[in-house]
Amino acid sequence: MKKILLFVLLVAALPSLAAPQPPVSTLPPAPEIAAKAYILVDYYSGQALLQRGGDERVEPASLTKLMTAYLTFAALRQGTIKPAQQMPVSERAWRAEGSRMFIQPNMPVTVDELIRGMIVQSGNDACIALAEGISGSEEAFVQRMNQEAQRLGMKNTHFMNATGLPHPNHYTTARDLSLLAQAIIRDFPEYYPLYSLKEYKYNNISQANRNRLLWLDPTVDGMKTGHTESAGFCLITSAKRESRRLISVVLGTASDSMRASESQKLLNYGFQNFDTHRLYQKGQTVATLPVWKGSDNSLKAGVAQDLYVSLPKGLYARLKATLASKQPLLAPLYAGQAVGAIRLALDDKPYAEYPLVALEGVAAANFFKRGWDGVKLWFK
Repeated sequence: MKKILLFVLLVAALPSLAAPQPPVSTLPPAPEIAAKAYILVDYYSGQALLQRGGDERVEPASLTKLMTAYLTFAALRQGTIKPAQQMPVSERAWRAEGSRMFIQPNMPVTVDELIRGMIVQSGNDACIALAEGISGSEEAFVQRMNQEAQRLGMKNTHFMNATGLPHPNHYTTARDLSLLAQAIIRDFPEYYPLYSLKEYKYNNISQANRNRLLWLDPTVDGMKTGHTESAGFCLITSAKRESRRLISVVLGTASDSMRASESQKLLNYGFQNFDTHRLYQKGQTVATLPVWKGSDNSLKAGVAQDLYVSLPKGLYARLKATLASKQPLLAPLYAGQAVGAIRLALDDKPYAEYPLVALEGVAAANFFKRGWDGVKLWFK
């Protein structure tokens, strides 16, 4: 923060906020990635550091299971299912195509076992059993998957099943999948360690996690593989090195080994060539703004969540921040309400904008103060 110049600019209205992108002229040479589409995202800043075809529709294959897991984790937290609860196995789940954990209708299986079978063994049978147990049917569960995708901002995603089996209307993008991966790590940190399990045994059948990087890179701790003949070999990877975490999404490679090697290239590129800095903490007062017609004459403003920015190495000292405040600010105002923007400039060129929010509420003043402030605003 000491390297950032901060001052307040008062404006009547603010434009929509723009998403930050690394300045192209400062980017180091990118590696060649042999995939249909890919994206590399910094977990803390949410910025895409490198991408190709990030918004092109693709078949997600078993990467779909991240959304199945997300809804399962939510059901566990809400208490609608329990880890030790036994789940029925329908004939539909038992006869599931593709990868399986080999559950059977006459063999008891718990929610906890199904989750491991879904994450480690990529069991389509486990996914269907969980979907039916949570929502009554896979079709009802898929409706919730699509609702949750929209809530998470996955604008170019549509699910038709809980497993990832091919369907013409089952699609997503690399960018949307990165949002989903971030959401699992952020919203369910208690369950995320399951994605680092290298092996799981059920029904006397032991299966290894197909994510090769769990063995090759000790900083990798997740997340999910996918493969169909039409989708190719896909991999979402998350790695943490010191205080940074990166997420790579690689889609449509030619082989199991290639999805791992191309993901490793992306991760190494991001860790070696970028830095991520925290600009402001959640709840930190960034500015004190004047308020009119309120019980108080000012309010404290800051950011709703910790604010991080990612830049090519060596550029942070050239970053400057200014504040743009909506004026006049008229009470009543509420905590969390947008009251302005934090504008970042790199070498005096616009780089990114983030919301500036009220950290506290200000109630409306009494009749006399509102009238007096109205007079002052008239002359102002």
